[in-house]
Amino acid sequence: MTTLVTNGGATPLGVSPAHQPPLPFAMIRPPLRESAVRIIPVIDILHGRVVHGVAGQRERYAPIRSQLTDSSAPNDIVAAIRQRFSYRDLYIADLDVIQGRAAAYDLYSALRHPAGTLMIDAGVNSPVEAEALLAQGASQVIVGLESCSSPERLRSILSAATAGCVTFSLDLQSGQSLGGLGWPSDPMEIATTVLDCGIRSLIVLDLAGVGVAQGVPTLPLCRRIRTQAPTIELITGGGVRHAADLAELETAGVDGVLIATALHQVADWLPGQ
Repeated sequence: MTTLVTNGGATPLGVSPAHQPPLPFAMIRPPLRESAVRIIPVIDILHGRVVHGVAGQRERYAPIRSQLTDSSAPNDIVAAIRQRFSYRDLYIADLDVIQGRAAAYDLYSALRHPAGTLMIDAGVNSPVEAEALLAQGASQVIVGLESCSSPERLRSILSAATAGCVTFSLDLQSGQSLGGLGWPSDPMEIATTVLDCGIRSLIVLDLAGVGVAQGVPTLPLCRRIRTQAPTIELITGGGVRHAADLAELETAGVDGVLIATALHQVADWLPGQ
């Protein structure tokens, strides 16, 4: 029989493609539903350049190699992300400050989008440091377990800053707390402690999962936290590989996810393109 080749495949000549037998169910691909989990682009800054964070091994961090731009300058990277994707929020991890160097306040202000949320992790351990970031345009000041010396210090920061402008980052390395002696050692106990202090926005981040695309190691802990605290903002990150991971995060009750590597790979599963 003579056939006509169309976009739908080979059709017998004289038979309208609209009247072809339906495809088997297994061959029908439903359109992907966009995840309700908020995508938060992340840039790690070290020595003034955007670097590729891998498994928390900061001594091995090198300038980012991105498919979005040849540059590793923070302004260029953020501009390229916003040109390619619809995201306006931004998370800045200033590793220079976390390692004891001066904060880049002018850079923070320049990277803020008027329609987005600017989250800055710059090693905050005092009310003065938190207030300085808010004065420079930060929407959310990140107080990290790695930098904050104790629950008492967190309370002092919350008492000086608007509590709604402070997000606590529960920093882990391979499931182990990165907190000092002033903190409990059990991650769930830390989460309970900071919630009791008044935190209403919480990041759960295991640095071992960052930049390695091996799945999200914090999912079990996120599920436990969501059960205990159903109304807080819950964010995680590290290890996201594909849309199925986003769906699992949504099912676990996670509100937002920090993303870096997939942006620079222009992963086709990312929404907002």
